[in-house]
Amino acid sequence: MGEPFKNLAWDDFRLVKVVAEVRSLPAAAALLGVNHSTVFRRLGQIEEALGAKLFERHRSGYALTTPGEEMVSLAQRVDEDITTFTRKMAGREIAPAGELRITTNDSLLVHLLTPLFVKFRRQCRDVRLDIVLANQELNLSRRDADVAIRATDHPPENLVGRRVATIAWALYGRGEDFPEPSGINLEGLYERDWVSLGDNLATLKAVKFVHEHVVPQRIGYKVNTVLGLAEAIEQGLGIGHLPCFIGDTRPGLARLSKPDPDFATDLWLLTHPDLRHSPRVRIFLDFLATEIGKQRKFIEGAE
Repeated sequence: MGEPFKNLAWDDFRLVKVVAEVRSLPAAAALLGVNHSTVFRRLGQIEEALGAKLFERHRSGYALTTPGEEMVSLAQRVDEDITTFTRKMAGREIAPAGELRITTNDSLLVHLLTPLFVKFRRQCRDVRLDIVLANQELNLSRRDADVAIRATDHPPENLVGRRVATIAWALYGRGEDFPEPSGINLEGLYERDWVSLGDNLATLKAVKFVHEHVVPQRIGYKVNTVLGLAEAIEQGLGIGHLPCFIGDTRPGLARLSKPDPDFATDLWLLTHPDLRHSPRVRIFLDFLATEIGKQRKFIEGAE
């Protein structure tokens, strides 16, 4: 039995690890970029070489056996070691060049960052930007991204970076419904229709405020993206809170209140400690901090 073990390679460990994560051969095949029959055949060969079953096949999916758990545990350790090594090598680059993967959300990308990315590319042609839109936190330790641009009051402790601005929020309505927004009676607004972000963003202070102060019958529309919320307000579905850097740029919207300091959120530029001295990361973060600094008053809601 000694000879078959020599045929096991890292790709075999990776295959077993992916099957364990998704519990399905078709899903694993899609992630690995091969067809279902290839995964099925290779998994059988690995089990035959080891002389042990790695998975139990259940109606709910593939479940690891004890040998399978041991193999996946080893695969995870090796994967982490490889990621750590490549991350450290990326941090030792000599010149700012290569691909830089950046994660942010759609509202920051559309209303703030895209023009800055264009300007950066014109100045630094050797750095290619790969933008990943995601509201959830990507794992920078695993290099799902190199840089995260996030609106948060609590950046992850395992990352390093800088706070570059405070994002102000205020109340907005459709402009034609509020021709004289400066004379609005705020207390009377609770009798109007409201729109709000969805339950997936319920931890945001502005969302909590609406749920605590507006009766449910008046919240006639929820959406899980800030861009969708701005569209809804502009179309007259109701009034709602928006970041000022979004609300103030839409001609169809009227600001109904001053920015509320309790709703403000910090804007952070983040990266992994091993990457902070990488030339392409450093030049990008320095550039972005400078450019965002020029727009700080706008982001912080100063009219």
